[in-house]
Amino acid sequence: MPDGNGCCTEGYEFAGYISCAVHLLEEWMGRETLDDYLSFLNYVLWVFTPLVIVFILPLFILLFLYLSILFLHVYKRKNELREAYSNNVWDGARKTLATLWDGHGTIWHGYEIHGLEKIPDKGPALIVYYHGAIPIDYYYFLANVIIHKGRTCHSVADHFLFKIPGFKLLLEVFSVMHGPRDECVRALREGHLVGLAPGGLREALFSNEMYPLLWGERRGFAEVAIDARAPVIPMFTQNVREGFRYLGTGKLSRWVYERFRLPLGLIYGGFPVKFRTYLGDPIPYDPNLTATELAKKVQRAVQSLIDQHQKIPGNVLRALLERFHRRPKNE
Repeated sequence: MPDGNGCCTEGYEFAGYISCAVHLLEEWMGRETLDDYLSFLNYVLWVFTPLVIVFILPLFILLFLYLSILFLHVYKRKNELREAYSNNVWDGARKTLATLWDGHGTIWHGYEIHGLEKIPDKGPALIVYYHGAIPIDYYYFLANVIIHKGRTCHSVADHFLFKIPGFKLLLEVFSVMHGPRDECVRALREGHLVGLAPGGLREALFSNEMYPLLWGERRGFAEVAIDARAPVIPMFTQNVREGFRYLGTGKLSRWVYERFRLPLGLIYGGFPVKFRTYLGDPIPYDPNLTATELAKKVQRAVQSLIDQHQKIPGNVLRALLERFHRRPKNE
């Protein structure tokens, strides 16, 4: 505690030293100046702490992905001496990670999936979905397909994902490909499920709370479905744009992306909003449809799911409140 000269005597507890420090600051700065400084510091913390949190939360998803990768490496070492090259060596790992991701979706987003019965138990199907700022809803969908259907869905991802350090094993185990047309057709002809988002990274970055589909004139996915004679299943997740958002949709960011295919901005959010994934009716193979006609038909199907299940414009607070609103089971 301070003595008459403003000094601290020995033998006092930690709280005494704190009081002493405050007293010395008051003498050095003046009491009014110190009070003003502390008030300003309190204001800064009150304003900026929420901002820091919304930028940190997306990093937890990245951390969870790297923890998944670490688990795969441990699993690989454990099994490399027995069945190291068998076709199903990764089944246990996939099911374990699927259970963990499904648990994450249930706890954090109250995740629901409607129409999973439309995914065939065997045989090919092309799943076409709307791409959120972070396609975490698609991760939850993949987990449900593994758990409830016992199938692995091959996924088409942007080249950018393959450049992230340490992701190679994760992408291999979950059959992620960068999307050459022949590779997609081959996977479908072999009887696999294939999932893709025609809007890709462009839709992830530059779509907004109005949920526009940024597909342009893309029809490659339709050509794949026609060549493989596979049905197309549209998919959309309610509130996916409210879970995570992209900061940096200006002209400069768009120019950088279009020129170099690199995102120039920040992902923020991680809000525990309600996620509901809806699968539309399968669009069967029709030899009379051209690729352009099929692409437009699929786009209308995805847009119909958005119109039916998403309130426009999207709102984070409303999406948070929907966590407490139960919908009829038959919806």
